Amino acid sequence: MKQSDAMIIQNNSITLDGHFDLLMDVALQREKGRRKVIETDYLPRFKEGGVNVIIAAIFVDSSFLPEMALRKALSQISALHEEVRESPDSLMICRDSKDMQAARESGKVGFLLSLEGTEPIGTDITLLRIFYELGVRNLGLVWSRRNAVGDGSHFSPVREGRKGGITSFGIKLIEEAESLGMTIDVTHLNDEGFWDVIEVAKRPVIASHSNSRVLADTMRNLTDDQIKAIAATGGVIGLNAVNMMVSLEDENSNLERYIDHIDYIVSLAGINHVGLGLDLCDDFMKYVSAEDLAGMPRRPFDIIAGHQEMPRIAEGLAKRGYSDDDIAKILGRNFLNIF
Repeated sequence: MKQSDAMIIQNNSITLDGHFDLLMDVALQREKGRRKVIETDYLPRFKEGGVNVIIAAIFVDSSFLPEMALRKALSQISALHEEVRESPDSLMICRDSKDMQAARESGKVGFLLSLEGTEPIGTDITLLRIFYELGVRNLGLVWSRRNAVGDGSHFSPVREGRKGGITSFGIKLIEEAESLGMTIDVTHLNDEGFWDVIEVAKRPVIASHSNSRVLADTMRNLTDDQIKAIAATGGVIGLNAVNMMVSLEDENSNLERYIDHIDYIVSLAGINHVGLGLDLCDDFMKYVSAEDLAGMPRRPFDIIAGHQEMPRIAEGLAKRGYSDDDIAKILGRNFLNIF
């Protein structure tokens, strides 16, 4: 398949990235006085790659916890609203699948808000509705740290006490989120918390940016039983394109290995439960200190050059024998059905 053929498939369906840490960068750039950050820095890549929708994560760095969590989250949401106001012909905020379809049909890029960790809510469940009214529709319960909801899974073992599952507050938060119409995202949860969510949730559950633990043995990835459990809820798993999630060896962290993960999860869960949650990180490495980098077991990098290379994923899937319809499901239709 040629790149032009891949773009034809994308143009006839919807292309959606289930997780991108866009908003931290946008908010920080705007604090420095820049405007139209998305239109200038990101939109050309989205357009080149045929991307229609981005699930835009609200992530608060640990250095701001706990006192600044709410303020930083609201600042990121405000930044997105301002960006859309400044670029109304190119960008829009999505709250459901109808809005996502409207973004594609109008030639705009749509953004659906996602909390990556519930630290901005703290233990005040009444704040959840505020975030819903501001457009948040995906609720990532934790990042790779402990909060009032539960414990996160780490990229490599850390020295800590006894792990816990979902707290009593977390149970109430899940129930309230589902009553509002939010999707529960189990990415970054530890195994104990994962199984609590599966027991409590009544609606489809997603893992927005996680891969197979069999193919890359890190706690951040999913076991076979977890993959099957997400599919049993009617949910979707978004495949992560960061090297550490793709392979234990940097030299094998490439597009072919990435598609191996897609093949493997499709074989376990079925074609209707697989999507893309690229979690691209190269743009944000400028915010990681040399000290933090030194403490990492490996330096993170993206296995594709950016969103402009989305057609390469479609090409790779076609080479593996996926039909046009199946490729369209993986590129975005499955996530579209969730939202």
